[in-house]
Amino acid sequence: MAGRPGVRDFPLAETASDRVRGPRGRKLDELTPDAVAEGAVTIQDLRITPEALRAQASIARDAGRGSLAENFERAAELVGVPQDLIMATYDMLRPGRARSFQALADQAAMFRRVYGADRIAAFLESAAEHYRRRGLLKD
Repeated sequence: MAGRPGVRDFPLAETASDRVRGPRGRKLDELTPDAVAEGAVTIQDLRITPEALRAQASIARDAGRGSLAENFERAAELVGVPQDLIMATYDMLRPGRARSFQALADQAAMFRRVYGADRIAAFLESAAEHYRRRGLLKD
């Protein structure tokens, strides 16, 4: 998307459907029932992109919703992460499931190194520190 979206651009599906693109480059307004019937649209075309999530973050931030913006930014980092890894990490974060501070720190380092997911890594590092302070780690 060109430019930094703001509140005036919400909802993107209505205000910027010609600028929102799917993973294969199709514009949102090209995803029609006719295109689906013709087989021109695949499930890949319906997946969210990091760019769309960052645009939503920009709108949220412009609306004064900083925490929501941060969630969208973290979500943008997770788009390319395999589902099983996301679920395993989620399971690690459930109360009483984290084995150790180091296990969470290692998971954070892996997200940073393999996926360039700095926000997710920082979130995991913060959780590790919080869990350690609160005595929520198994070890």
